[in-house]
Amino acid sequence: MGDLFGGRSGIRAAGSLREVLTQTPAVDHHAHGILRAQPAGLDEFRALFSESPDPRQWAHVATAVTYRRAVRVLAEHLGCEPTEAAVYARRLAADPAEYAASLLRATNTELLLVDEGFPPPDAGTSWQELGELTGCRSRPVMRIEQIAESVGIGALDALGQAVAGARARGYVALKTIAAYRGGLDLDALAAPVRTDRLEGAPLRDGLLAALEANQATGDPLPVQVHTGFGDSDLLLPGARPGLLKPLIERFRTTTFVLLHCYPFVREAGWLAHVYGNVYFDLSLTIPHVARPATAMYEALELAPASKLLYASDASRTPELYLLAARWWREALGEVLPALLPEDDAAAAARMILRENAHAVYRL
Repeated sequence: MGDLFGGRSGIRAAGSLREVLTQTPAVDHHAHGILRAQPAGLDEFRALFSESPDPRQWAHVATAVTYRRAVRVLAEHLGCEPTEAAVYARRLAADPAEYAASLLRATNTELLLVDEGFPPPDAGTSWQELGELTGCRSRPVMRIEQIAESVGIGALDALGQAVAGARARGYVALKTIAAYRGGLDLDALAAPVRTDRLEGAPLRDGLLAALEANQATGDPLPVQVHTGFGDSDLLLPGARPGLLKPLIERFRTTTFVLLHCYPFVREAGWLAHVYGNVYFDLSLTIPHVARPATAMYEALELAPASKLLYASDASRTPELYLLAARWWREALGEVLPALLPEDDAAAAARMILRENAHAVYRL
């Protein structure tokens, strides 16, 4: 297997910054398990590199810039020809667990914070199993909507009790996918379309109850919030980070960590610039956008380096972990030397890769 960060790596930095980018183990503060049964068909494999559930779209994935780049990176790691056919053949021929471990362990990750809400437990690895495959520690993140549905939609007291006891049960953060269930403008949420999941007005009530219970502990867990692009069921205008301003101001002693953020990276950076209780990441953005350095420039135009966290939001397939790890570090290696002297750039890289997560989540 290839050396992800040495040799032919695309990391352009030199000196102390290059040493940090190639040697520092990262904290991936927003991750998911991988599927136990990996897809056998080529189209289904391509689908793992897209957010689209539409089978008509999967053939187009092969022409996406990021997918073409991914094939080359994976081929380098696997030691095969840089073609989709060669990479796919290596994948099919390998033992699934060994293949996943080889990719995950090449990411140089020291700690994973894993959202238990996706994939479903019967389909994906647990947070403990993912850590074992990666060869690192792992900790769970509690998804508010999942807990609300398990205790009963509308059972706000039970939800509050579950949230209040989350830290004692080993959780390091809460997380909401409100952006996927109606949007982040809570005042605009209407009656739910579906009654089998938390959405609409019950989502607003449940989320507020959870945040109240969390803050009332006096030692609230950080709250991760999906913003920007993601699953196809969201309406992008309703996922703007700026819509969270009322919540950020209402729950001043709660730390909010904004996830994804694309294409609203500058907006997220502004929130992290003006609010002491706001942090953000570029998960999913990297590895899915073709120019990760552009997103990195936008993130650091206004926000302090101490407010940006490394994360992959990788799920379902181990390749995404590897690609995120490589392209995050490449983007930092391109952007930081253009903005800062070498020593400052190296310090910023350490913050983003691991130190900020340790501070936010008290790891």
